[in-house]
Amino acid sequence: MAWSAISTRNETPAISRGGWLDALRFIVASLIILHHFQAAGPVPLAESLHPVFERGGFLLTNFFLIDSGYVLMRVYGGAVGRGAMSPGDFFIKRFLRVYPAHLIMGLSLVALVLIGTMAGVAPRNPEWFAWDQLPAQLTLTQAFGLHGGLGWNAPSWSISALVGCYVLFPYILTGLKRLGPWSALLVVVGLYLIANAATQAWLGFPVYQMPMKFGFLRALPLFVLGMGLAVFTERVWIAPRLARIVGVSAAVGLAVVQAFDKNALISLTFISLIILAAGAIPVLRPSKLIERASVVSFSMFITNEVVRIAWFGVVNVMIAKFALSVPVQWGLWGVGVLAAFVFAFAFHTAIDQPIQNAIKARLSRRRTSRRPIEAGAVVSLEG
Repeated sequence: MAWSAISTRNETPAISRGGWLDALRFIVASLIILHHFQAAGPVPLAESLHPVFERGGFLLTNFFLIDSGYVLMRVYGGAVGRGAMSPGDFFIKRFLRVYPAHLIMGLSLVALVLIGTMAGVAPRNPEWFAWDQLPAQLTLTQAFGLHGGLGWNAPSWSISALVGCYVLFPYILTGLKRLGPWSALLVVVGLYLIANAATQAWLGFPVYQMPMKFGFLRALPLFVLGMGLAVFTERVWIAPRLARIVGVSAAVGLAVVQAFDKNALISLTFISLIILAAGAIPVLRPSKLIERASVVSFSMFITNEVVRIAWFGVVNVMIAKFALSVPVQWGLWGVGVLAAFVFAFAFHTAIDQPIQNAIKARLSRRRTSRRPIEAGAVVSLEG
C-alpha cells in the first residue's frame, strides 16, 4: 500500500455534522431499540433468528461508550486542553445534557407503575420495579457500586458510568495530548487489555461483562479508547478511499465474527476501526436528515425502555384477555418498535430540545457574567 495513504503531514478533516459519524450514532441507537424489544415478541428474536439479537447488547454498548469518548475528545478536546473551557464547565455542560431527560423518563416510569397498580394492572415482573433500586437510578449513581442497577430504566447505567467519565475527561485529555498519535493509540489499546485482564483476575469478569453496579469500571477503558482514537484521527491523515475500505471491511468483519460467537476482543477491534474510519472521511455534503437523526439518538436511547414497558404492559393484557393470534402479536410487536422511534422524535422535539435550549441560554448568560472576572477567558458552551 502506498505510503501516501497515511500521513502526519496532511491536514486531517474536522469533525462535522451530517456525515458517517452521525449516521453511525443513529444506526446504533436503532439497533439498541431492536435489542431491547427483541425478547418481547411471541418468540424472542434471539431464539427464532439468531443469538446475536441477545448478545448484541454488549456490542452496542461498547460502540456507544467508545463513540462517546471519541466525539467528546474531538468536539471539546481543544477548548478543554487550552483552558478555554474549565473542567467544571465541561462537567456541568455534559451533566445537564443527559440528566434532565433521564430524570423525566425515570419519574414517568414511576408514575406509570403507580397508575397501573392503582388501576389493577400491576407489573407482571414486580422484581424489576423494586423501590430500593430507584434512588440510585434517579441520581445516576448506580454504576459506582451502589445498590440500584437492576430494573426500572436499567439501560441508564451507561449514562451513570459516563458521568464519571466526564469528571475524568480533562485529566485523561492532558495525558493523551502529551503523546504522539501512534503512542496514544498504543497506550489506550494497552490500557484496555490491562483493564480486561485485571477485572478477569480480580472480579472474575472481563470488562464487557462487568455487573451494572460496576458500570463505571466497564465504561472508563472504552471511553479512554475512544479518546485515543480521536487523538489519532486528529493528527494522522488517512486517505478517504482507504478509510472507506477499512470501514466497510470492518463492518463486514464484525458481522461475520458475530455470526459464529461473541468474539469480544475481535469485535471490539472492528468497532474501533469503524469509528476511526468514519471520523477520517471528510463530510463534503452534510445531510440535514442524518444530522437530525443523530441528534435524536440520545432521546431514542433514554426513552425506548420506558416505551417498551408501557407498550407491552398494555399488549400483554390484550393478549391474555382476547387470546390474540401469533400473527397479531407480531403486528403489535412491530407497532411497538415503531412507537419507540415516534416517541423518541416527539420527546426530543417537544421536551428535550426546549430544555437544552433553555440550559444553553442560562449557561451563556453565566459565561457572560463571569467574563470580566476571568480576565478575558473564553468558555465555549456551544454544541
